Amino acid sequence: MRKQPPEPDVWEYDLGDGWKAQAGKTDDDNDRLSLKTACANDLWFHVHGQPGSHVILQGPDGEKPAAAVVKAAAAIAAWHSKMRTAGTVPVSCTEAKHVSKPRGAKPGTVSIKRQKTIKVRPGLPE
Repeated sequence: MRKQPPEPDVWEYDLGDGWKAQAGKTDDDNDRLSLKTACANDLWFHVHGQPGSHVILQGPDGEKPAAAVVKAAAAIAAWHSKMRTAGTVPVSCTEAKHVSKPRGAKPGTVSIKRQKTIKVRPGLPE
């Protein structure tokens, strides 16, 4: 019997109305969160072009998050990055099914397709 990989160690945030965001704490946690925990239609966030946590947004099945919820998740991704003290930060967002790991890439490294860029101020929900 194959041993299941450990659950990723994450920071978890309740964004209301059944929505939650999870941010990976290490490169290995980011890998597990993005590639194992996330469902295909979950939204995935990462600060653009800088080191930082991978963040996934999960909510009620079949529902689309409100713009404010998407913005809150992007702000969490900006907060858990090297850009925490910056003013406005570009954050990449795509569905988790468009996140993949290049062959031989080190932990925490992924490639993404079909991303949108959201500009937000880094911050955590109240």
